[in-house]
Amino acid sequence: MNKALFLDRDGVINEDTGYVYLPEDFRFIDGIFELCRTAQELGYHVIVITNQAGIARGYYTQEDFRRLNEWMLMEFKNQGAAITAVYYCPYHPEHGIGEYKQDSYDRKPNPGMILRAGDEYSIDLSRSVLIGDKDSDIEAGRRAGVGRIMALKGRYPLTRSDGIGVYESLAEIDAQLQLDVAACRK
Repeated sequence: MNKALFLDRDGVINEDTGYVYLPEDFRFIDGIFELCRTAQELGYHVIVITNQAGIARGYYTQEDFRRLNEWMLMEFKNQGAAITAVYYCPYHPEHGIGEYKQDSYDRKPNPGMILRAGDEYSIDLSRSVLIGDKDSDIEAGRRAGVGRIMALKGRYPLTRSDGIGVYESLAEIDAQLQLDVAACRK
């Protein structure tokens, strides 16, 4: 079985300025490439799990998201930190428009995206790590049975952070991940 580093996108990979869908508005958070390189060196698949309510609300299209995603994946590849897969949920149960107004098992805090990635990549979720910046990320990880959940302080207050590590920067998370793996090897 494999292990994965699950990453939320907005607020963990890039600054969450609200409904980002253009490369010129996408600002990487310091330390994300280093963290992903470390994870890969430690044998983790790097998998992005992201709610995309901007699609549901009609702010941008799935094609806009696909274009941004391709650009983002190329940036990671160019930095030597390739991402294994990106899972996204374009639905919102309250604010969605038309076909996008629906509840979805993929929409965090539901665990659907994580469980699907686990099945598709033969991931042992109990040996995996999730990094998020919102309560919904943390809850999705808990519901999926992810073994280690880490929160990055950001734009949103965390109210469900009991029993998990809360960090000020991705560099702190990177260092902790390396320490955890080193301790397991002893």
